[in-house]
Amino acid sequence: METLLMVKNHIIRIYARYESYILSVCKFILVLIAMLMINDKLGYMSRLKNPAITLIVALLGSFLPLNATILLMGVIIVAHIYELSLECAVVVLCILVLMFIVYFRFAPSDSAAVLLTPIFFVLKLPYLIPVFLGLLGSPLSCVSAACGAVAYYVLEYIKKNAEQLAATSADAESALSSLSGFKYVIDGMIKNDTMFLMVIVLAVTTILMYIISRLPIAHCWKIAIGAGSLIELILLLVGNVSFDANISVGMAIFGILLGVLVGIVVEFFAFNVDFGRTEHVQFQDDEYYYYVKAIPKITLEAPQHKVKRINRE
Repeated sequence: METLLMVKNHIIRIYARYESYILSVCKFILVLIAMLMINDKLGYMSRLKNPAITLIVALLGSFLPLNATILLMGVIIVAHIYELSLECAVVVLCILVLMFIVYFRFAPSDSAAVLLTPIFFVLKLPYLIPVFLGLLGSPLSCVSAACGAVAYYVLEYIKKNAEQLAATSADAESALSSLSGFKYVIDGMIKNDTMFLMVIVLAVTTILMYIISRLPIAHCWKIAIGAGSLIELILLLVGNVSFDANISVGMAIFGILLGVLVGIVVEFFAFNVDFGRTEHVQFQDDEYYYYVKAIPKITLEAPQHKVKRINRE
């Protein structure tokens, strides 16, 4: 344990010393991965798919606020889809505007989650998202996870139906044909049971982990990780049958188990406390009595080195 604490303290000191540089590099990598994912899923506008443009956008994202980067990603997505189908671009633009309104209204501080959620979906590991948001976020963090999940499934739908969407757009010569094209796109995006199931599972698991991790009980974070992961698995299994969703049970179990391990690591770095030394303190002022439960964090004291001087005469 002492070795792990020493490693933890060393990492914290490095991060505190180079925080601005580390954040810039992380944002650059995050935006670069997001751009590569968009180009892979869409990539219909060749100019935006240019590697130079991808690097420029990633460099901009390294110093821009993440919320501004999210808006930029939305513009790039709509531009790609416009090259494929006007009707599809209009529908996606409306969905993104609605998502941005909900996101900026309820969870504007969880910008990283909006970008990370689609990336975790691409990696087939979306089950890690509730662990991070439930332990480190707030109940409204489920909004960010939901927005990221919807964005992923919209891109996935467009990629799988690109030929049909392009053909529908080419046939839309009249107003009636155009309305038919809009209906086709909207129906395809709304009638996605897997998307709704994943949004529900991520939201419920995030809220549940947050509530349990804030309970005044010993080892609440470990209980939150275990209970949240179990409920997540049950919801996925039941929903997969009820909604006839296309979810790999094997990957779900693997992802949830990996989420448990990640949660233990998060707890070690963020909530490493010694419940054996819990103290209960009572005091008062002119208006209130206060009953405080104090749990000390586990810390590693720096070793005291004694230097013995030997004077040679």
